Amino acid sequence: MKRWANRLGLSALVLLCGCGGGGYQAATRGATGGATGGSGGASSPPPSSGPNVEGNWQFTMTSTVSGPPLTMGGSIRPSGSSVSGAVHIDGSKCFDPPSTLGLTGTLTGSNLSLTATSVDGQVITLSGSISDNTFTATHLPGEFIGTYAINGGCAGGDKGNVTGVIVPSLAGNWAGDLTSETGDTNRLTVTLAQGAANSEGIFGLSGTAFFEVGTCFKSAKIRPGTFPSGSYTVGRDVSLEIETDNGVIVFVGTSGHGGLIRGNYTLAGSSCEPAGTAYLSPWEY
Repeated sequence: MKRWANRLGLSALVLLCGCGGGGYQAATRGATGGATGGSGGASSPPPSSGPNVEGNWQFTMTSTVSGPPLTMGGSIRPSGSSVSGAVHIDGSKCFDPPSTLGLTGTLTGSNLSLTATSVDGQVITLSGSISDNTFTATHLPGEFIGTYAINGGCAGGDKGNVTGVIVPSLAGNWAGDLTSETGDTNRLTVTLAQGAANSEGIFGLSGTAFFEVGTCFKSAKIRPGTFPSGSYTVGRDVSLEIETDNGVIVFVGTSGHGGLIRGNYTLAGSSCEPAGTAYLSPWEY
């Protein structure tokens, strides 16, 4: 997903992984009642022998017709052979990125199929398989490889190839620099905790922060929360809202392969420069 958080978050306050706002109905999990021997008793879905697909996913969709590239990020949760989730899509004029789409599907062995809830008559389907835990020449372990199609509505007729990966949790220690537009640098260290996904497929972030180097800030505090305020991640998109003794920083960025978060920040209510670039690295802590 391109930073849909950036488009709305930067208009409010901003800092540092696809196309629907309101009206989302949370995707529900499959039945989980215990199996019974009597007629009419609820039974759990049969267990899946495939890979564990639970987590924060980022899908990249490349059209083989005339459609633009799309990204989709959010949560997926299995229940036996059933799969449900909630995602956000970016990259097309036919979908509103902040809107939430529910997902339902099935996992049979390593084969995964997903269908998103209809948005203005548009229905997205994904079908493919998840690689095993060995590297190959074509894809990474745990990577989803398949195809997608969009039927109906504005984006109807678009189809193509899709890849997807589970984005690792951001929980842990990070350090990096905030560099203003004129080159002033402040060194930031944070310790993050990542919560479970909410009904919109967004994972809240919380933790502690402090500045090691720099003249602009002396204290820092991470504001926890979920979109549209506070700190959170969805797919590879990351938003950190940090309250300091000299204004509020909102850092909007992207977590890349290898564990580096890069992006831009804005600063409100401060005597310091109001914007710049930022990064956080797990290796520099």
